[in-house]
Amino acid sequence: MLLAFRGSTAQNAPDATATLRTVRDNTIVSPELPKADLTLGNAFRYIGGQEVNLYSMAEAEQHLFVRGGSNGAIDAFYWIQFEHRAPSDSRTYNYQLGHSTDIGGLDFVYDEKAWPDYAAELVDDPASDGAAISRLLAKRNLKFPRRAARVRMFHLPAPDHRSELMIIYGEALPQDSTIPARKEGVDLIQETTPFAQELLADMRSNLTIRPK
Repeated sequence: MLLAFRGSTAQNAPDATATLRTVRDNTIVSPELPKADLTLGNAFRYIGGQEVNLYSMAEAEQHLFVRGGSNGAIDAFYWIQFEHRAPSDSRTYNYQLGHSTDIGGLDFVYDEKAWPDYAAELVDDPASDGAAISRLLAKRNLKFPRRAARVRMFHLPAPDHRSELMIIYGEALPQDSTIPARKEGVDLIQETTPFAQELLADMRSNLTIRPK
């Protein structure tokens, strides 16, 4: 996601399948960086995957699993992204998010936020990886929720910190929800800790990671 250096950006996001990691029975089989199986609960269905180039600075592989969507807008999602720096780019990933957790023996740093219009937030920059994943969803006549909360986490699988695994889990919030949401994004861990704990628990309950 290149968060340490800029906003999340991507260019030319074709729907690619030839070089993507295999997805089998709701499990992403990752042969490296990290070498692990990532399995989503049966309540979620696989929408598809694609590769995106991030301004010639990095290459990313995106996968998307969703729940719901009978009215067009999905109820919850997992956006899983494998990313690595381009050989011509000497920088590394470095996230200072203030919170950490462990899933299946992999260490992650994470944050949790909420927006009144998350779908718009994703496409604010048409060249972003958020816009790319939104286009992938739109191919299925679906869209991300407006009022929504999400957990975003990063794992750095190699000592050189030139590769990352990003997992974003999000849930739709009812329009009359008392959970705070503002355009700039609300820090849920700081402003509504009990809900932030529930959201993280929801994310963990439908994701299993088995390192190899």
